[in-house]
Amino acid sequence: MYLNCRVKIPDTGGKITSKTIGGTPYVYYEYARIYNKKKKYSEPKRTCIGKRDPEQPAFLYPNEKFLKFFPRELLPSEKDGQYRSGCLHIGAYLVIRKIVSDYHLDEMIARIIGKDAGLFIDLAAYSIITEDNAGQYYPDYAYNHALYTDNMKIYSDSKVSDFLRDVTVDQRIRFLNEWNAKRDHRERIYISYDSTNKNSQAGDIDLIELGHAEEGIEREIFNYSIAYDRNNREPLFYEAYPGSIVDVSQLQFTLKKAKGYGYEHIGFILDRGYFCKENISFMDENGYGFVIMVKGMKSLVSDLILQVQGSFENDRRNGIRSYKVSGTTVRRKLFATDKKDRYFHIYYDDGKKAAEREKFEYKIDRMAKKLKECMGEPIRPGGDYQKYFDLVFWHPEEEDEKFMTGVERNEVINREIQLCGYFVIVTSEKMTAEEALTLYKSRDGSEKTFREDKSYLGANCERVYSNESIDTKIFIGFVATIIRSRIYTLLKDESGRMDKKQNYMTVPAALKELEKIELLKGGDNEYHLDYAITATQKAILNAFDMTSENVEKQARGISSDLARIRIEAAEAEAAKVSDDKGGG
Repeated sequence: MYLNCRVKIPDTGGKITSKTIGGTPYVYYEYARIYNKKKKYSEPKRTCIGKRDPEQPAFLYPNEKFLKFFPRELLPSEKDGQYRSGCLHIGAYLVIRKIVSDYHLDEMIARIIGKDAGLFIDLAAYSIITEDNAGQYYPDYAYNHALYTDNMKIYSDSKVSDFLRDVTVDQRIRFLNEWNAKRDHRERIYISYDSTNKNSQAGDIDLIELGHAEEGIEREIFNYSIAYDRNNREPLFYEAYPGSIVDVSQLQFTLKKAKGYGYEHIGFILDRGYFCKENISFMDENGYGFVIMVKGMKSLVSDLILQVQGSFENDRRNGIRSYKVSGTTVRRKLFATDKKDRYFHIYYDDGKKAAEREKFEYKIDRMAKKLKECMGEPIRPGGDYQKYFDLVFWHPEEEDEKFMTGVERNEVINREIQLCGYFVIVTSEKMTAEEALTLYKSRDGSEKTFREDKSYLGANCERVYSNESIDTKIFIGFVATIIRSRIYTLLKDESGRMDKKQNYMTVPAALKELEKIELLKGGDNEYHLDYAITATQKAILNAFDMTSENVEKQARGISSDLARIRIEAAEAEAAKVSDDKGGG
């Protein structure tokens, strides 16, 4: 089916060819090259995208395939004002729409944001699907995707910029209050809490301060943290705070916020970065339990490891098969001034031991080599050189002190080799080593939440120039994180039910596959599904309790909406022309 309009043949660097069949010149587009193992060369895959105009060879009459491969090419009718692609991606949109509906996020955001609620959700979906959050590229996304906005209106980047400035702090607070009010506060839950920092290309922003980024370099950053319910696998609330504030200092304010949201029966799962006496005492005072990792080589726990070493590692009864480690539990006080005992869960991992020992011995070898190169130099090595080597210096009467040699401190080095392969988790409540490890490992969900926010949602660097805009982008990013976290959870659960692991059940791969579900505009100006739902797409949709029939029904609904929108726009244009003539 060919459209009743002409467009210029795209310049694609040699991928356009033509062939005359029955006197008609057809234009073909090479969309892939597949390697043929038998013939030992790549064969091109081509499809017809239209008929060449005999009178103007630089132009063609496009068909539906042209709309699929060149969705950004504006047809003459579209250039006159109907700025929507002839190829609309709907698969990922439908999945996001279902999650938004299941969580009642559309209702919440409509109450809180008002008339621009659709744009808010579209910006969240945009960041999930494209893995970007730059406002200037949103119109490109909106051009070829189904949208939440009224009449699927495509807003400009200037409208997006204005919207980001208009969302208020009261609206952000109201959303977090409503979202957390929906959680079951009577349930005993563990909150996994972690934070990260984000770079900024912003202007005069209050949050932005000089701080230590994760690479260890001082730069303009702000900090961002998320509290994550590991039981229900949902983000609960977020915080953004100045870049100079360190994580360990912020934790106590976070604990107060959790209490403010009504969470009473909770424990916190924390990384080793939050380990300090003040934080432990604060959690005790507020009745919060904790599960926290501590470094195995810290003097606090290294003696304890050496005390139990050899008593549990080779006993099958201490094996934790799901994580391929051995574990045992010892009851001790964490600090000398502690009023209660804690539970130290000590673990040994054979594979971890080999890797850690190799890394440590390589470090010692490298340090020894460096010391040898510096013999006779007027230097005084410090830090780990003093820890692992007895340093010898020469003091000539009329010259500066010179370094002569370093002798390995075998007792210190051997002690650290003995600690390789061990790690320790401390809990405030009595539980087995396996229960503690399972709880701590559950924080993988929050870690993936951070990775998806910084990497997959394009939010590693904020590109805004006002306090209001950066606050709104963080707010939208958190809602996007809620949605994407649910996508991740459902895909993971479905993958676990499959006979074997499938590569397409990761979030990026699944979204990429769902994006192939498209509506193409036909010669009748109506949108239709390009092809039937594939087996892979059915498997992905099953994770969200969606079927091909359901998708096809929703696709027909979207097509009907687009037809109505087109008719209403045409009628409005006709009325405007009539009014203009009457006025003239």
